[in-house]
Amino acid sequence: MPERPTRITVVGRAQCSADVAELARQVGEKIAQRGAVLVCGGLGGVMEAACRGAAEAGGLTIGILPGIDPDSANEHVIIPVPTGTGEARNVINVRAGEVVIALDGGYGTLSEIAVALRAGIPVVALGAWQEIDEATPAASPEDAVRAALELAGAESNG
Repeated sequence: MPERPTRITVVGRAQCSADVAELARQVGEKIAQRGAVLVCGGLGGVMEAACRGAAEAGGLTIGILPGIDPDSANEHVIIPVPTGTGEARNVINVRAGEVVIALDGGYGTLSEIAVALRAGIPVVALGAWQEIDEATPAASPEDAVRAALELAGAESNG
């Protein structure tokens, strides 16, 4: 069986500030540079910025969409996965990755963090919900991706 790249799910608000979008873009870029695959909800805000960073760095992006239209994905999603499940797609989004990086998020992001932790999937918090004891705090995009790869057991990815 061929070796599969590490899958990192990035979660955060569908609408975010320019500062948060830049952090997300850097996270996506670092994910791609380290040879991992970026998984996200496929829409705007943090998801779009992270996908843009990964795509610009030549990485693979997967968008787990709430609806049934693959064209609803942001322009940087290479593989759209339409689920038709609405917010329930958050479970699929989290389960599709081996580790989650959470940025600037609201209750949707909190629900994804909860799903991950209940499933035993590690969470790295970059400026979001860092008060959750089970989440690994990160100080920068590089720190977040490094921690995510270590938690996924893939430190050797680059």
